[in-house]
Amino acid sequence: MDDRSTYTDGAEGREGEARFLILRSQLKEAAGWFLTKMGRHRVFAFHGEMGAGKTTFIKAVCRELGVREVINSPTFAIINEYWSETSGDPIYHFDFYRIHSPDEAGDLGLPDYFYSGALCFIEWPEKIETCLPEDAVHVFICENRDGSRTLTLY
Repeated sequence: MDDRSTYTDGAEGREGEARFLILRSQLKEAAGWFLTKMGRHRVFAFHGEMGAGKTTFIKAVCRELGVREVINSPTFAIINEYWSETSGDPIYHFDFYRIHSPDEAGDLGLPDYFYSGALCFIEWPEKIETCLPEDAVHVFICENRDGSRTLTLY
């Protein structure tokens, strides 16, 4: 497999869309590219099938942001909090796989997190779609036949 990653910005698909092809050996590079696309956005909703690489990619992004502690999927905790040693800021990682409705998530105080100014990375956002801020960036991770992933933001 070729070790070169490729990306396009608005060249195809929806207006404002950015895509990155993630090859096996390019996860760190893909996370760095993602950081350049974050802009002032704080809430990122990661969509993808089970096993697509949502948690793996979020771990890579957190590492690039200076998180040095153990980064795990919050499947059972629902929310994990990490701290960037670079900026000193908190980063919230959500996994709503086990949530059955937005009402069930209501007791978690989601607006407090989403409007805190901290980075929020959300797995399984479709479970709480009505709770997401309007300016949340949607990130789609799709596994390709060759094992690479295509990351699409809009």
